[in-house]
Amino acid sequence: MAAPKTQGAATQGEEDGDGNRGGTGGVSYEDSKDCILEPLSLPENPGGTTSLEGSPSVPCIFCEEHFLIDEQDKLLKHMIIEHKTVIADVKLVADFQRYISYWRKRFTEQPITDFCSVIRINSTAPFEEQDNYFLLCDVLPEDRILREELQKQRLKEILEQQQQERNDNSFQGSCMFCNEEFLGNRSVLLNHMAREHTFNIGLPDNIVNCNEFLCTLQKKLDNLQCLYCEKTFRDKNTLKDHMRKKQHRRINPKNREYDRFYVINYLELGKSWEEVQLEDDRELLDHQEDDWSDWEEHPLSAVCLFCEKQAETIEKLCVHMEDAHEFDLLKIKSELGLNFYEQVKLVNFIRRQIHQCRCYGCHEKFKSKADLRTHMEEAKHTSLLPERQTWDQPQYYFPTYENDTLLCTLSDSESDLTAQEQNGNIAIISEDTSKLHALKQSSILNQLLLHESLKN
Repeated sequence: MAAPKTQGAATQGEEDGDGNRGGTGGVSYEDSKDCILEPLSLPENPGGTTSLEGSPSVPCIFCEEHFLIDEQDKLLKHMIIEHKTVIADVKLVADFQRYISYWRKRFTEQPITDFCSVIRINSTAPFEEQDNYFLLCDVLPEDRILREELQKQRLKEILEQQQQERNDNSFQGSCMFCNEEFLGNRSVLLNHMAREHTFNIGLPDNIVNCNEFLCTLQKKLDNLQCLYCEKTFRDKNTLKDHMRKKQHRRINPKNREYDRFYVINYLELGKSWEEVQLEDDRELLDHQEDDWSDWEEHPLSAVCLFCEKQAETIEKLCVHMEDAHEFDLLKIKSELGLNFYEQVKLVNFIRRQIHQCRCYGCHEKFKSKADLRTHMEEAKHTSLLPERQTWDQPQYYFPTYENDTLLCTLSDSESDLTAQEQNGNIAIISEDTSKLHALKQSSILNQLLLHESLKN
């Protein structure tokens, strides 16, 4: 089977004087290295996952390139750039290695167009500048069946492993807090830590690959890292005091690294323990009265376009960007007459340029965001937006960062304009409704209705 023809660029444009491909509709091969091909997130609380040593490798579907299985994002990026192929919903693939191996074999038997949807990009450009990408997804029945079979096989393997651990009485391990040794079943150690040290990671019967789980937790403690907030401390005593006083003798539920150690995460295709648990909670809520007395709203913070500053409201963030970076978002919105969707595209465009350390005013690229920010502020390029057709493109409908709260605060209403933009400070005084009957009698609507009835 011949792999799809590879050209480094996702789309092509016209060459400029420097030999680089440009234009609003195209991206050169060099620029393709800057393409954002994996999910991004704005900074939140420290956390994350760590890769396992000795991880097996996975070959590309089309060539002989190999990638570590815990670095599958590099493989996916390689397939997009080099082979123009996208795998949809990768997170729903239970066994990525077997999935790749299956399709690697199938693509040698039949053309790729027999399996993948063809997406033509840059379709309005001349034919020679158009390009085709291939989407492999579960819309194809064969792909859907493969994903379901892989999920069933993975669940079967996990349940067998869990049963083996439940019946294993040769377990040997020591407590992470008092170093007491335990022999026999794993539940003895887990129950000891829950009872004596209030460290509860769940019922023993709900855990799988227990030895690996305990080793992962022990390694974090050896690195002087809190298991809950995941901050690092200078010595073991400080860490122990912190976890005891802050009641951090528990694991961080938002750290996806731990998901593979709980059987509940293998039960349903594409559903995490939070989603499964939420479904169970809904059944209980259906029988309870609606009581919102203890509701506490937690405001979401939006992040500045140019630095790490966060603010709880769009007004505070706009004031910060105007004072610190001389960038007036509300003024730009008013002068350009931007509606909601155009604001979204502008924000996503700026986010992407800053992420790639490129000044959108002069197109110069820098080694770090700090150098870029210094340049833009000194050269007054923060407010020097490029031509509208550069950023007003469909690709910028998609957020650069998955958790960009700023996009949720944008509005195309008149209410968020500044006083200067409203052509003067016009006071709006509400009517006095305390004498509603008199108000109805003197209302101008009565005269309008009378005049209309006389005309008829």
